[in-house]
Amino acid sequence: MSDSALVLAQMSEIAHELATQPACWSRAAEVATAHAPALPEPGERVAIVGCGTSLFMAQAAAVLRERQGRGTTDAFAASEFPAGRAYDRVVAISRSGTTTEVVRLLEAVRGTTRSVAMIGVADTPVAELADAVVLLDFADERSVVQTRFATTALAVLRSHAGEDLAPAIADAKRALAEPLPVEPDGFEQFVCLGRGWTVGLANEAALKMREASNSWAESYPAMEYRHGPVSVADANTLVWTLGDVGTDVVRDVERTGATVVVGPLDPMAELVRIQRTAVARAEARGLDPDHPRHLTRSVVLS
Repeated sequence: MSDSALVLAQMSEIAHELATQPACWSRAAEVATAHAPALPEPGERVAIVGCGTSLFMAQAAAVLRERQGRGTTDAFAASEFPAGRAYDRVVAISRSGTTTEVVRLLEAVRGTTRSVAMIGVADTPVAELADAVVLLDFADERSVVQTRFATTALAVLRSHAGEDLAPAIADAKRALAEPLPVEPDGFEQFVCLGRGWTVGLANEAALKMREASNSWAESYPAMEYRHGPVSVADANTLVWTLGDVGTDVVRDVERTGATVVVGPLDPMAELVRIQRTAVARAEARGLDPDHPRHLTRSVVLS
């Protein structure tokens, strides 16, 4: 076996999957074009739903769509979708296509609201219930912890909204090639901050640190971090920003003694750097980042 093949064989599933994100995002524009009739049209009132990681991608996509003037867009945990509120279209993000809350939501809106499912696996309950399906099976994953499926779903929605993904793809390659900006095992608390559409990405970044490395990790809208949570920051805290959060916030956090990483990349690519950090921390602690305790690939309730 060659050295490169040996390294690949020893690599965790999540490490391999997060490294393939630039290639997956490159396919996103094609997917967005091919499925354009199923995706939200300008002016529509849209709800984007998901659970866990998928919810955080929904949060990011919803803010982006509204910021681009394409119509009112809300994001909800599938279990918290407001019954009776009118939408033109519901976009459900579900890697497995089996998540109970998403299935129940699609059952509830069937026949009254157009729905599209963005899924990683065909022939699943979510696929059967949705009016249209955007299949991202090339981005499906073996690791319990999501990386490339979620960001690819967001990349499709960004492309559908008219964004050029080339800069984000270039930044993702940089995020994979360059050394990590910090030694991940040198901190006790991790905080991820965002503003606007990157709040959802900050939520996802903190979740990756919790899931993959069993770490104390939190996330906040950047301006809200100073309204209480900053009180526990100290030299053992790493604060990582996704997108521009303002120099005042960074300055105030640095005064606590915390280490601040100001993410210079496209926020979706910056998330890739944090995914790498979570995996590196898990490995340093002797943990299996593919199979976190208490978690399964999909939450299916009785």
